[in-house]
Amino acid sequence: MSSDQPRNIPLPAMLAKESKPNLSHSQVTEAIRRLYGLNASVIRPLPSYDDQNFYVESSEGGEYVLKVMNSTDSQNVTLMELQTHAMNFLHHNGLPAQTALPTLTGELMSLEDFVCGFGKQKYLVRLLTYLSGTTIAKITPSPQILYEVGKMAATLDSILLQMEHPNISCLQREGFIWSLSSIPLLNHYLYVMDGNPVHKIVKAVLEQYETQVVPKLSLFRKCINHGDLNDHNLLMEPDGPTKYKMSGILDFGDMSSGYFIFELAISIMYMMIENPDPINVGGPVLAGWESVFCLNEAERDCLYLLVLARFSQSLVLARYTVTQQPENEEYLMTTAKTGLLHLCRLWELGKEEVERIWFQRAAQFRQ
Repeated sequence: MSSDQPRNIPLPAMLAKESKPNLSHSQVTEAIRRLYGLNASVIRPLPSYDDQNFYVESSEGGEYVLKVMNSTDSQNVTLMELQTHAMNFLHHNGLPAQTALPTLTGELMSLEDFVCGFGKQKYLVRLLTYLSGTTIAKITPSPQILYEVGKMAATLDSILLQMEHPNISCLQREGFIWSLSSIPLLNHYLYVMDGNPVHKIVKAVLEQYETQVVPKLSLFRKCINHGDLNDHNLLMEPDGPTKYKMSGILDFGDMSSGYFIFELAISIMYMMIENPDPINVGGPVLAGWESVFCLNEAERDCLYLLVLARFSQSLVLARYTVTQQPENEEYLMTTAKTGLLHLCRLWELGKEEVERIWFQRAAQFRQ
């Protein structure tokens, strides 16, 4: 994809402020009662980039997550239906993905009119199962946890490859800004990094992506990516005295057609964010991944640069989105705060040294 692609396509990371829902407590209570016949005894907001999420406990005894999609994404009902189908498909194939509960009329989602600050707009509403566990962001990930993340990521993409749906082509999502295929589109938003010391590194990463990754895209194995396996979207729970197991996979909003190597790069990048030993994260994640799906030569050669590309993507889009939602800066910049340091460190060490660390550590982990 060249950097002169159309600039006016709807980009989820570039949503206007008025697109994000802002439902009140009473609106949430009324919607849950009307749509699902449940009486909410506890409603607690959950963090979200573009949507509005709530933890809900009902008087009837159940725990749920109410997800209200932004008004822009709510227009793409087909894509939302496919994401919901994928969650159910993974759940039925043994992965701990959330599933959507039917409304009183049997629908897995409902397009609702709400007035919440910007006039009446339509928002897609889903009530999802609540999964127990602790986000990886709140745990110091051991090599064993990182191994499980890599293994799960490869398993997830392998299972999604078997999924059938009449509208599966909508996952192509041409120009979707959070796909690693869309890295060249970041050139249009680089100006938000002006004056930032990391600007030169990000620019160089984008240039190297064009010259080193784009020519090898045809050699990457294709799949469907979750696209956002970050440390807040993965839940773990104890499995014995010293180990953890995966108990939840959240947020399928960034699903798109892509490549296996994209998912691995994204997983490594996000597992580095809060890790006290970030450079050594790649080894156990890679070992877990290759216990399911071995990389080919082209994929292995591009892994380092794709991790840098994801850091660059996160930094640029967070900075840009803050200009649209300044009141949400603390949440939007969560990854960027440490991501900037990790990007600089990876760049400073260079491809050869980082690959040596990752691949040797992965080999040792498998012994």
